[in-house]
Amino acid sequence: MKLIRFGKSGEEKPGLIGPGGERLDCSGWFGDWDRAFFAAGGPAALAKRLAAERGQLPRVAEEERWGAPVARPGKLIGIGLNYSDHAREAGMAVPEEPIVFLKATNTVVGPYDDVLIPRGSEKTDWEVELGVVVGREARYVESVEAARGFIAGYCISNDVSERAFQLERGGQWTKGKSCDTFNPLGPWLATVDEVPAAEALGMSLTVNGEVRQNGSTATMIFKPDHLVWYLSQFMTLEPGDVITTGTPPGVGMGMKPPRFLRTGDVMELAIDGLGRQRQVCRNA
Repeated sequence: MKLIRFGKSGEEKPGLIGPGGERLDCSGWFGDWDRAFFAAGGPAALAKRLAAERGQLPRVAEEERWGAPVARPGKLIGIGLNYSDHAREAGMAVPEEPIVFLKATNTVVGPYDDVLIPRGSEKTDWEVELGVVVGREARYVESVEAARGFIAGYCISNDVSERAFQLERGGQWTKGKSCDTFNPLGPWLATVDEVPAAEALGMSLTVNGEVRQNGSTATMIFKPDHLVWYLSQFMTLEPGDVITTGTPPGVGMGMKPPRFLRTGDVMELAIDGLGRQRQVCRNA
């Protein structure tokens, strides 16, 4: 299944992508794709109902905004330097353990919403990433192999970052990762059965039509199952939490000379099987 949300910001309703690519409204069946939905085994219940009643779902109007495919998560967890080729680009050693940081959860916006360049920013950067959505509570998961059962699905995540705030203003990375609109998600959440090989997905990002990132999750150092297992040893992962898993080479900070986003720039992102995003940059 491919889960979506649609409607005005703060008023989104749940839906899904139909067999012909159309958006279908599921708000008559469920309240939202949120923590309660995933905790109650909602994807299985939705699949069962779809098998019997798919034809009863109304279509979503074309003009309806695309929201993030999951409701505002309890936690948005980032993983740094998680691609071997990106670590080389940054001139840094491959991490022995995942580098973990948190982003503010109100950074999450829809896949086609504007990205706001913060006041005073000179170094706003792009990062196409695979987002992993937690499907059920994960606490001290016993093994990497068992971790797959705690994943609800995958989506595109744009881990937008302000590098001066992140690296030059002291402290941890939070300031450079948590500005408004700094995590577009979607367009859909593909459940695990839709993505049999999350470890080998092509991914790309362009700015104003120029290719900046063109990589694959195959160069990811710590794979999604490992990350769920690892994080569960330190914190309880809750249903609906999102893990954004790192980026391949081609970020603006790594270019020579570095290049960063300006108002009017257009970012377009894609990951195999997970659709496409498009954002226009505006000044906050």
